[in-house]
Amino acid sequence: MRVLLTGAAGFIGGHIRTALAARGHEVVAVDALLPSAHGSAPRTPQGINVVDVRSADAMIDVLRGIDVVCHQAAVVGAGIDADDAPAYASHNDFGTAVLLAAMHRTGCTRLVLGSSMVVYGDGRYRNAAGVTVIPPARTRQDLDAGMFDNRDPVTGQPLTWEAVDEDAPLRPRSTYAASKLAQENYALAWALSTGGSVTALRYHNVYGEFMPRNTPYSGVAAMFRSSLESGQTPQVFEDGKQTRDFVEVRDVAGANVAAIEAQLPGFGAFNICSGQPITIGDVANVLSEACGGPPPAITGNYRAGDVRHVVASPVRAECELGFRASIMPANGLRDFATMALRDCEIAGPPHV
Repeated sequence: MRVLLTGAAGFIGGHIRTALAARGHEVVAVDALLPSAHGSAPRTPQGINVVDVRSADAMIDVLRGIDVVCHQAAVVGAGIDADDAPAYASHNDFGTAVLLAAMHRTGCTRLVLGSSMVVYGDGRYRNAAGVTVIPPARTRQDLDAGMFDNRDPVTGQPLTWEAVDEDAPLRPRSTYAASKLAQENYALAWALSTGGSVTALRYHNVYGEFMPRNTPYSGVAAMFRSSLESGQTPQVFEDGKQTRDFVEVRDVAGANVAAIEAQLPGFGAFNICSGQPITIGDVANVLSEACGGPPPAITGNYRAGDVRHVVASPVRAECELGFRASIMPANGLRDFATMALRDCEIAGPPHV
């Protein structure tokens, strides 16, 4: 198939490009090379066309003859503060809307969308009676006192996390999360209007080779790596017991190939995860031990808006896409400790 890959020069996009080529697909690779992700004077990688998805004319040009779009272009990460909101809305939401309109005009009817687990917000929890409940937001009073677990709104007792499936309520808690949910909503509306198909892949915490080094938009695994490389102690927020699913980037690339080749109809969303929960404290410990560095420090600090636990169910992706992660966090993170990272002096926050 002839695949248009947006964000092809990025961390995930680069691995997808390699995986698609290995399967014999023809890849048309585009990237805006934003300074916030690639530096103030980025070199254009071989085979990459510099295209901003917000340019309707440029997208129409590159979409001609395309069978499926694999849309990875996005401003990523939690951001620094509320000033980043217009950039997320411009690149992620408006850019996706422009892409979808261009797909309609050129007759391209298939989209694989790089989404995120952040659309779930707080994740899913059950109380002591085994009943699923929606917890209220954690209060600053509790967080300051070191009470990090979500509480039952009736009893006040700590809640236990459950695996989140794709039918869980979507309650974004950050600017980035709101933009990723907006991408899904635009794509769903486009699919209903045009009869096209959308496969939205909700990535959980992605790590792996060529991940960008420590930036305000990096994932926590890269931040721990950066601290260890500089001889510093990894700083773990809260009590380190917050739980996530970490998925290796080669598995993420494989999930995109599976989605492209599955050619599912309509709109479908899928967790892309390892299926093996791990705490943030354990992530830091694995990396510290593998690097021979100092043990992590549990700081008790917190970031307002952070969620306590988000752990995924991998069942639907396995049943419908035939995707199952092959690299589990304990092994993958140990290998990640010595993998090459991407050096990049970012040129400030993303601009509109």
